[in-house]
Amino acid sequence: QVQLAESGGGLVQAGGSLRLSCVASGRTSGINYMGWFRQFPGRDREVVARVGPGGDTEYTNAVKGRFIISRDNTKNLLTLEMNSLKPDDTAVYYCNAYVTGVGKGHYWGQGTQVTVSS
Repeated sequence: QVQLAESGGGLVQAGGSLRLSCVASGRTSGINYMGWFRQFPGRDREVVARVGPGGDTEYTNAVKGRFIISRDNTKNLLTLEMNSLKPDDTAVYYCNAYVTGVGKGHYWGQGTQVTVSS
């Protein structure tokens, strides 16, 4: 089992920045990809960015050039730097870890609200 604890988020004006953090605990040796997802009201959760165990990154087009995902495997820490925020970025953001081997599957944090005012 893997547990994910998120922090960060909150209210910010358009054009501002926020930093989300996620600390993993438990069977972290089985973690492969980690990522951030977001969910808009009434819609399914969607991927924002993800990072592989070797540091390779992927971003959804809507955040390319504005968000930066990073991972520190020594601290089991995942971060998302969000810059030039827009009201359209308002959503609940979730940390995700994909585990291989024993306990294989997707694990989720509790979610953190990000609200961008215009």
